[in-house]
Amino acid sequence: MHKRTLGKSGLEVSALGFGCMGMSFGFGPPKDRQEMISILRTAVERGITFFDTAEVYGPFINEELVGEALAPVRDRVVIATKFGFDTSVDPRGTKGAPVLNSRPEHIRQVAEASLKRLKTEVIDLFYQHRVDPDVPIEEVAGAVKTLIQEGKVRHFGLSEAGVGTIRRAHAVQPVAALQSEYSLWWRKPETEVIPALEELGIGFVPFSPLGKGFLTGKIDESTSFDSTDFRNVLPRFTPEARKANQALVDLLGTIAARKNATPAQIALAWLLARKPWIVPIPGTTKLERLDENIGAVSLELSAEDLHEIEQAAARIDVQGARYPEKLEQLTGR
Repeated sequence: MHKRTLGKSGLEVSALGFGCMGMSFGFGPPKDRQEMISILRTAVERGITFFDTAEVYGPFINEELVGEALAPVRDRVVIATKFGFDTSVDPRGTKGAPVLNSRPEHIRQVAEASLKRLKTEVIDLFYQHRVDPDVPIEEVAGAVKTLIQEGKVRHFGLSEAGVGTIRRAHAVQPVAALQSEYSLWWRKPETEVIPALEELGIGFVPFSPLGKGFLTGKIDESTSFDSTDFRNVLPRFTPEARKANQALVDLLGTIAARKNATPAQIALAWLLARKPWIVPIPGTTKLERLDENIGAVSLELSAEDLHEIEQAAARIDVQGARYPEKLEQLTGR
């Protein structure tokens, strides 16, 4: 497995990380705990060293799962988790947007609780999950800086933050990585965010690099999701939008056939080719998908391949907002 360094932070991780959320949260009921532990440990054996979780996934059960799975190999892995939601309120925000809380005292409480659940003495990368407009980002960065000085956290990260916020936070405590959605069907970060990250020396960790499963080619307009699957409320996943967006999957499939690869591998290889400090974190609950994702790391896309993808993708107008309005309002602040 190739390694990458997240910006100028010195934080070295596998070129591909592992997003653990779907094992416990978001995509239907929690999966079998022992099976998930086995997959996470297999991922480490295959060379993945970067694992992503959050207190809000469950809440809490995903951190507990990750903590148990990785405890025997803790010295070989980098664990990222997140703060910023009030978990005493509905974390899914099904009655509206989730409630934010990034007050410094709350950040400390979350850190202490996450350390216990993760069975570790230090959090390698601690992200603010969403920017809290009620707490100046300087106070947030300062709170994490104190935790870093105390040895409880190693690196500070932001998620779905806007460029102004990134700059202000970085001035107080260097930001190691930004985690935001980025893929062939959500390219908004290219406009302002990626140039700013490059300028500041901040790594980029794209979540949903496979479009929440859509870019794998395994989902079409007739696919039905479990009633607890949050894709049911995403405008981009209405049957009409899925039908319209099939053109993007067809493009990946055409290139995949020529490369003896899968659409998912092309989508991941495209991301890896964008910048050497980009580390996607696809999630999976299946061993065969883990191996498929890892296969993308050694897949070389030529300049001609990338140009072809660019030209074809430019002609495809992706349909549907990625989030309902109340959730979209939590991003880009």
